[in-house]
Amino acid sequence: MRIEALFLIGVAVFFSVVDAIYWFWGYHYLSLGPEQSGTVMLIGTVLLGLLPGGYYFWWSRRMKPRPEDRTDASIEDGAGVIGSFPDSSVWPFVLGMGLFLVVLAVVFGLWLLFPGFALVIAAAVGVTVESRRGGAV
Repeated sequence: MRIEALFLIGVAVFFSVVDAIYWFWGYHYLSLGPEQSGTVMLIGTVLLGLLPGGYYFWWSRRMKPRPEDRTDASIEDGAGVIGSFPDSSVWPFVLGMGLFLVVLAVVFGLWLLFPGFALVIAAAVGVTVESRRGGAV
């Protein structure tokens, strides 16, 4: 987690510098006055790097180091139980079609909400039942 944390904190530091340059350049050199929308968006970008980066850094100090974080680790240290992977399923497609109908309801009419929500609920139930049984439903 330490590598990911340092990467995200580095992104936040980079965009902090970019934000300071953007604000200084726009306010002092271009004489545009206080241009605030770009500065606020760049502050949001800084937070998008700082918040998860800080969280990962906090957790990296409380966890034992992963093999990826240790310099003395070998390939065998990273090997472990792989587990099971889900089979192919139709339910992600059904969920996508249901959400597509929900979005189309904004354009063509609220009557499309009913079949859209029905497909979304059917997909949620179907993927849940399929994951509990361990096979195709």
